Amino acid sequence: MLARRYYEWLVGLRYLRAKKSNHFIGVITLISVAGVALGVAALIVVLAVMTGFKEELQKQILGVTSHVVIQYPGGHLPNHEELLKKVIKAPNVVAAAPYILQQAMLLSGNVAAGAVVRGIDPKQEREISSLAKNLKRGSMEDLHGFGIILGGRLAAHLGARIGQPVTVVAPVGNVTALGTMPRMKRFTVVGTFDSGMYEYDKSLAYVHLADAQTFFRFDNDVSGIEIRTANPDLAFTTRSWLEKELRYTHSVQDWMQMNHNFFRALQIEKATMFVILFLIVLVAAFNIISSLIMVVMEKGRDVAILKTMGASARGIMTIFVINGGVIGFAGTLMGMLLGLALAYNLEPVLQFIERQFGIRILSGDVYFIDHLPSVVLRSDVLMVTGVSLLITLLATLYPAWRAARVDPVETLRYE
Repeated sequence: MLARRYYEWLVGLRYLRAKKSNHFIGVITLISVAGVALGVAALIVVLAVMTGFKEELQKQILGVTSHVVIQYPGGHLPNHEELLKKVIKAPNVVAAAPYILQQAMLLSGNVAAGAVVRGIDPKQEREISSLAKNLKRGSMEDLHGFGIILGGRLAAHLGARIGQPVTVVAPVGNVTALGTMPRMKRFTVVGTFDSGMYEYDKSLAYVHLADAQTFFRFDNDVSGIEIRTANPDLAFTTRSWLEKELRYTHSVQDWMQMNHNFFRALQIEKATMFVILFLIVLVAAFNIISSLIMVVMEKGRDVAILKTMGASARGIMTIFVINGGVIGFAGTLMGMLLGLALAYNLEPVLQFIERQFGIRILSGDVYFIDHLPSVVLRSDVLMVTGVSLLITLLATLYPAWRAARVDPVETLRYE
């Protein structure tokens, strides 16, 4: 009675084994399983790498920039002390500090370079950014007295070393009787930093906030206030609260808005890679359709006999859905295990490939990172496996429908 009740499973699983006279169907079945497995594994690994890139970029960007920035139209923020007291009371705010941001030209000997000069308070900056951790040489406490900290690549370009002077030229000069004269000041290099981002290391320099106010003629004003929240994801809530509290008189931006184009490009690239690699799963699904159609043709006589014994069209469809479903499930399971194994051990695998072939896949001199980050998200794994199972299951419907339409009379007429 039990075998009769579950005969679809018994027959469906039995049909996975091809006859000795027809190994071709078995080979196609194995190819289908391998195709699904490779497609699922590739999707899991690529999505893990894309997520890793995003988190690594976010980590490096937030190591230099703050979570939320408040600015005022015109570039000068007056009465920043009172605003700073109000900002500290905002929800999720951990620390806040004023800053000055100006473009300038740096001169060292016969070499010149454009740079963004950032005026900071060393004590408050420790709570806002990772500058102290990124310092390779020097100390933030040495900024007072017209000291300057340069990005590592900027310092290398200028040929500037610790203790050497660097001339900073302001974009706006002094108006004299002889005309506009460039405003220049010698700063002493007191440190270098390496943020891991080429653009920052090539064009960013730090000076003391008081020195920046004096040199750029800000008096007691600043360019804005930078804020760090308890978690980067809370920056959106804090930004909305500050905009309403300040009645939209100030420009308030979070870190995602300031780097919107960059993260948007990563998101589009991740979606594009998903679509491209998912074609592998689709090709494997077509292989499943082909193998099931050949199984239907081979088992036509068996299907006819089952119908004469009382099997319903629904039962016949169930047999071949089970047959193809097992192929899809096996391929998806194997692909998931393979993909997770590669994603969690991507660095050792890449190092092995580099040693075997004597190549460098990611060079720190070319790319902003010298390793391949990999972060596996449960949602990505569930999405890939779920969509794979759905596609492979849909691929079984047409062959199963064809099998259910087999006419026992026509099939057994000449038997």
